[in-house]
Amino acid sequence: MNNAKMTYFEKEDILHLSLANEPEASSVEISPNITAELNETGELIGIEIIKTSAFIRDSILESVQARLLTVKN
Repeated sequence: MNNAKMTYFEKEDILHLSLANEPEASSVEISPNITAELNETGELIGIEIIKTSAFIRDSILESVQARLLTVKN
């Protein structure tokens, strides 16, 4: 995975993480707006996150809220 490359398409708000420079043979939706890209042998070669801004915002908020709950208890 030394070829990892991250590209953000601002206009579309899509983040693409390329793990290998191979053709995509198929993809699997991991959760809404997150897709895993696979090569011919089913290995992970990329990840695409649609609506990246909302995903990152929500992930950060969840993490902070979880830490605050831990601190309060």
